Amino acid sequence: MANIGIVNYGAGNIFSLTAALKRLGLEFGMINNIPDFNLYSHIIIPGVGHAGVAMDKLVASGLADEIPKITKPVLGICVGMQLLTAFSEEGNKNLLNIAPLDTLNFKGRIQHKVPHMGWNRISPLDNNPLFKDIKKDAYFYFVHSYFIEYNPKFTAAFAVYGIRFSAALHRDNFFGVQFHPEKSGTTGEQLLMNFANLSVNQ
Repeated sequence: MANIGIVNYGAGNIFSLTAALKRLGLEFGMINNIPDFNLYSHIIIPGVGHAGVAMDKLVASGLADEIPKITKPVLGICVGMQLLTAFSEEGNKNLLNIAPLDTLNFKGRIQHKVPHMGWNRISPLDNNPLFKDIKKDAYFYFVHSYFIEYNPKFTAAFAVYGIRFSAALHRDNFFGVQFHPEKSGTTGEQLLMNFANLSVNQ
């Protein structure tokens, strides 16, 4: 069974995530320093708030340089997903550049209210394993003012809010979701289980 390590860098809403993992009976612990990465089979990068500030905290934690080297399954959630991209307009900050995509501001690009908050439909692409047994056009819970540009090469699922954007990304062993699976009911729990069931060589 998966043993999930949560990157603990001071910018994640860890309580709701750990509550969901407990409901699912998944083992987990906190990653506070580089050797801790070796203790876990799967890695989650949580994140809420400002992407630029989150990146600064990740660098200050000493963990930023290690994350791109990970060969185990990694899941970034919300700002944790944005950290996997190359650049964010939020703070004009260079990020981890695991997926060569930009994180952009909804403001000035859509007529809808910002932030994008509430339930929205997602459309998975190419039978991505993260969405196994999740129905097409399932709803997930979003809260964000910045979005990751859509690119079919790295987009695992898209959503539409005035513009099509990456609701989930995938590159090699790295996955990311802009929505909050831990706040998305049984569908979100299915996604977390799918992540936990990914093989280390996925």
